[in-house]
Amino acid sequence: MSVKLRLRRMGRKKLPMYRIVAVDSRNRRDGKYLEKVGFYNPLPDPVDLEIDKEKAMKWLDRGAIPSDTVKSFLQRKGIMLEWDLRKRGYDDEKIEEELKKWEIVQLEHQKRLEAQAAMKMRKDDEKEAAEEVAAAEEAVTEEAVAEEAVVETVEAAKEDSVEAVEEPAEVEPETKAEETKES
Repeated sequence: MSVKLRLRRMGRKKLPMYRIVAVDSRNRRDGKYLEKVGFYNPLPDPVDLEIDKEKAMKWLDRGAIPSDTVKSFLQRKGIMLEWDLRKRGYDDEKIEEELKKWEIVQLEHQKRLEAQAAMKMRKDDEKEAAEEVAAAEEAVTEEAVAEEAVVETVEAAKEDSVEAVEEPAEVEPETKAEETKES
């Protein structure tokens, strides 16, 4: 019997949750399992990931093969490192020392990721501010162009009305003569 550590889907439609289980490789994904090793919920940010270290080590020692996803979870928790060190025959003091080094590296990595995220947020904020300034300048420019168009229209209307006042209406002399004859 070949044992695997893999995910068992739970939850309802569009809301997945997974159990990390030790299962006979011939069983279905959601079928009967031997033992529950942990839990994984991908929906919240950060994700919920709980793994019982003793159970995982027990199944790894018995020859269980983790799936790719479960292996990445075990690496994230440091269980694969500890299992590898035990498999190589290191004593408990050396294993604890190596795990402390690994934890320090993980903390530094987390700080680096947070700094990158903060830097990205600052760049995004600066970009948004620059876009707002550009939009404001464009709006001011559009208002100035609109004002110039209104001024030109008003000036043109004034010129037309001034020309109409300055030039008397021309009356044809023939029409004037015809009007006097009729009366």
